[in-house]
Amino acid sequence: MGIEFKGVYYRYPETNTDVLRNIWLEIGEGEAVAILGDNGAGKTTLIKHMNGLLKPSKGDVYVDGVNTREVEVSTLARKVALVFQYPEKMFFSETVYDEVSFALKNFGFEKSLIPRIVEKTLKTFWLWEYRDRSPYTLSGGEQRRLALASILSWDPKYIVLDEPTAGQDAIQREILTHLINRKIGEGKTVILVSHDVEFIAEFSPRTILLKDGEIIFDGEADDLFRRKDLLTKSGLEQPTLYQLSDRLGLIKTDERVTLELLVEYIKKVIQCTK
Repeated sequence: MGIEFKGVYYRYPETNTDVLRNIWLEIGEGEAVAILGDNGAGKTTLIKHMNGLLKPSKGDVYVDGVNTREVEVSTLARKVALVFQYPEKMFFSETVYDEVSFALKNFGFEKSLIPRIVEKTLKTFWLWEYRDRSPYTLSGGEQRRLALASILSWDPKYIVLDEPTAGQDAIQREILTHLINRKIGEGKTVILVSHDVEFIAEFSPRTILLKDGEIIFDGEADDLFRRKDLLTKSGLEQPTLYQLSDRLGLIKTDERVTLELLVEYIKKVIQCTK
């Protein structure tokens, strides 16, 4: 059924300003969605409503038709898994192996199945060789993968990643891209929260742009990335591919901006100059 926000406002108790204002939003099952916005736009506050960590000051949030006000966070967490920007704050256990098995035990998985699930998960995330190490001895990229492995081990329906590329090098980004594409291919709902436009451009999902706690764009990523004015207003830049295409005049066409389109254009220019 999906996740639905109906007229949601949110204000932290210690402030006098709404961090979210009049949010109407539906995210369907199996969708890939990016939530973009500059720091302070309200992105993290928005996703904390998806599993009940925060309750609206006004309005309602529904997960598969259930109002988040009426269910425990632990119940919602089984279905909506969040990986926050700083994974080291999510670790509970002394070893990588125990970190992945922790949630499985809490969610009541059959004990005989847990070792098999943990091994499969750690191998999928290239972490099996580190199974006896402390999570705090891993690199930043490895910790990010462990945090993701820990939640995906219980096969949640909705996967929410907050600033997944923070502190990642090129190799780690490639691994992360592979893992996300895999989950999208499996039909999972994947929600990417970021201000990294280059990373989001690789997926070209449905894209929601937040500014000062309000949704100011909801549509195709390609349509948003053509809107230099809207991105600038939100403290973001166009992805490099769109900047190049803009300078060449390609962004004025109806075709979706892709690397292939840019390459074909350059080939034609070269042929014309021969």
